[in-house]
Amino acid sequence: MKYKKLGKSEIMISEITHGCMELGGGQWDVMEDEYNIGLLDLALENGISTFDTAEGYGKGHSEEIVGQALAGRREKCVIATKVSKEHLMPADIRRAIEGSLKRLNTSYVDLYYIHWPNDAIPIEKTIGEFNKLKNEGLIRAIGVSNFSLKQLKEAMKFGIIDALQPEYNLLQRDIESDLLPFCLENSISVLSYNSIAKGILSGAFHLSGSVLKASDFRNTKPLFQPENLEKERPLILLLDKIARQKNATIAQVAISWQLHQKGLSSAIVGTQNKKHFVENIQSEGIDLTSAELNAISSQSRQVIASLS
Repeated sequence: MKYKKLGKSEIMISEITHGCMELGGGQWDVMEDEYNIGLLDLALENGISTFDTAEGYGKGHSEEIVGQALAGRREKCVIATKVSKEHLMPADIRRAIEGSLKRLNTSYVDLYYIHWPNDAIPIEKTIGEFNKLKNEGLIRAIGVSNFSLKQLKEAMKFGIIDALQPEYNLLQRDIESDLLPFCLENSISVLSYNSIAKGILSGAFHLSGSVLKASDFRNTKPLFQPENLEKERPLILLLDKIARQKNATIAQVAISWQLHQKGLSSAIVGTQNKKHFVENIQSEGIDLTSAELNAISSQSRQVIASLS
């Protein structure tokens, strides 16, 4: 596993971050706590040091699992959590971080994000409170998630922003036009989520015959509409061809492509399937040639342009 510096801080993050959203339940089916605690053990064993959660994941249950799993090993880990958009006034932020610290069983959070922007609350007040938390040692670095470039620039007027967490994968590449180069130029780490497009970039829905249950929330997502799944097929077939040549999985190639993109610091990967989890962690070791990267990028752009 490779490690990179987080923004302008002294914190080092792993190139693969364990995304802990699914562990808390919510819209995902959830395994028993003991099983999910084992996943965090597995992540540590495979070199992952960085764990991403939020107060909103499973109403705090994800944070509780992270806290239980990392007890006694806190100094080896980088814990990132997020405050919800409804809690961005100073007093609410204070209550939110106190709740997160209790659930995480820790005295500090390494990276504290604004989960979603809230235009109804002045960003100056929010970042001002974050700065106080930082000065008090309750958090070590400040991040923003799902911010536009304009919103990021506004936040930077009031404090040091060390991390941006956007959605980014081979089917969603909007950040390449503005946020990715801006963050690279301004020493802001980019930790991307939804790395395999909620499972599409695993090949499961094109080559393995997987079908979503009627109750699955992904049925409402544009990328999962039948006409778009068919348009995505050429990209999946190309990833499959390259994966076979490298004795790798389709998901590994998709994540490896991400990690080869200039300006990306860490890919957030999360699944409750242990086999797939270890495979996805090992994406960091899949090497892609310039020709392969260019071919994947070109096919990706063509598919994105065709999506309705």
